Amino acid sequence: MSLSGNNVTASLEDYLEAIYFLYQKKSEVRITDVARELDISKPSVNRAINTLKKQGLVEHEYYGDLKLTEKGLKIACDVAERHKILKAFLTEKLGVNDETAEREACLIEHNISDDTMDRLRLFMK
Repeated sequence: MSLSGNNVTASLEDYLEAIYFLYQKKSEVRITDVARELDISKPSVNRAINTLKKQGLVEHEYYGDLKLTEKGLKIACDVAERHKILKAFLTEKLGVNDETAEREACLIEHNISDDTMDRLRLFMK
């Protein structure tokens, strides 16, 4: 369970975040796009999307585009914001190289408490 106040696993948060970022690049996001972005198989993406659909976080018609629901978008935006702040902290304040900061921000974003994230958000302003 994520510490960000939702019942979505870290893995599912990654899917939501990927859909969010892909949608920013182009308005149509498909299973293949997510598989390519996360470097995983299409069947794995399909299973995750079915779980996200059951949780009311994604809408997906068979062989159609993926769309985040309002609730899914909120979670995706929260994860993306945590990632951005964590990566900035790691690179700007600690001098971590970009590649390492990207990888480690992705790990931390799912496990950081809301209180610590709020304090880090204030610190980075």
